[in-house]
Formats: sequence, C-alpha cells, structure tokens
Amino acid sequence: MSEQDNKEMPLMGHLQEFRIRLIISLVVVAITSSVAYNWVEEIIAMISAPAGKLYFMNPAEVFFSYLEIAVFTGVVVSLPVIIWELWCFVAPAFTRHEKRLALALVPACVVLFYTGLIFSYFLVLPAAVRFFMGFATETLQPMFSLEAYLSFFISFVLPFGFAFELPLVLFLLMRVGIVSPAFLRRKRKIFIVLAFIFAAVISPTADIFTQTMIAVPMIVLYQASLILMRFVKPKEEQTGA
Repeated sequence: MSEQDNKEMPLMGHLQEFRIRLIISLVVVAITSSVAYNWVEEIIAMISAPAGKLYFMNPAEVFFSYLEIAVFTGVVVSLPVIIWELWCFVAPAFTRHEKRLALALVPACVVLFYTGLIFSYFLVLPAAVRFFMGFATETLQPMFSLEAYLSFFISFVLPFGFAFELPLVLFLLMRVGIVSPAFLRRKRKIFIVLAFIFAAVISPTADIFTQTMIAVPMIVLYQASLILMRFVKPKEEQTGA
C-alpha cells in the first residue's frame, strides 16, 4: 500500500463513520415520523388549539400537511439521538477533559431547545395568534388554511428553540476564552440591539410584537447567563453582573 493510501485511509474511515451515524439518525427520524403520522390528527389539534378550526383549500393540502407535521414531530422527538450521534462522531477529536465538559453540555443543549419550544407554544404563540386575530373586522374574518398555519407554527416556534441556546453559547465562548463576564457586561446595550436585529431576521412575520416576544427572552437569558457565570469564573473575576 502506498504512502498516499495510508494518508487517505483515516479520511475514508471518518467518512464511513459519518455515513453510519447519518443513517442511524435518518432511521430514527423515519421511525418517529411514522409513529407521529399515526397520531397526526391529535398533534394538529394540539398545534391548532390557539387558532381554532383550520381549513384546507385543495385536496392534496391535507396529505402533504400531514407529512410535514409528522416529519417535524419526528425530528423534534429524535433530537437527542441526532445530537448523540453527532457527538459520537466528533468525540475522538476532544481531550478527556473536553469530553467530560461536553457530556454535561450536550444534555443541556437538548433541554434548552425543548424549553424554548415549550415556552413559545404555551406562552407566546397564543398571545401572537390573539394579536393577529385582533385585526378582524365585520368585513375581514380570519380563516386559516391548514398549510399556511402549520408553516407559520413551525417557523414561529423553532426560533425560540435556537434562541434558548444562548446561555450555552455564551458559556462555551467564555470557556474557550473568547469572551469574559466583564466583557459581556460592558456590551449589554449592544446585545439588546443585536437581539432585536436577530429577532427581526428569524421572525416569521414583520410585526414588532412577534419580534419583541423573541428578543425579550434572549435579553433575559443573557442577563441570567451573566449571573450564572459568577459561579464558573474565579473569585477575582466574579464582579457584579
């Protein structure tokens, strides 16, 4: 075997392992999506509760909407497995200390994402739907189509899942020395502006209400992260947040 083949083998081994991890994740998503499809009517009833009755505008809309919500549910339920498979793929590149840290952060990543989804569904989505339905008049009555509402729902709740990862992102940046609690405290006003810019970019609608409902939790999480960092940094760096 030539020297070039010896150099290529590790890369081929990594690609093969990535392929196996990807197949496992896709199989799990397929299984959970299939299970979710059997309960799709109940899932849609739960999702559409804030809006009430939904309508479909063409014969194929129901079928494809069912597939969309089944796959979405499958991916959300399979998230721990997907992240675990990703971790198993990248773990050999970490040191023993980094592995111990990551094993604590990976579950936190999943929990924060689910917390964001739950927060948006129970607290923000009903308020947002009531806000938008408040524009109804005698001549303008709301009539949500199934496809449009489900697309709105998915694009509405997912940003909260990602936004709630903020404490974890800040913690990792601090651990690798990119930022410090003192630096983050000085940049608090800048972050508030960036939070609203981020909310404007990922918000499914252009209204200030939805953008505010995304930005405010991020600002609260930012401040909470500063407080928690007191217990991570040495005492000499633990000035008031």
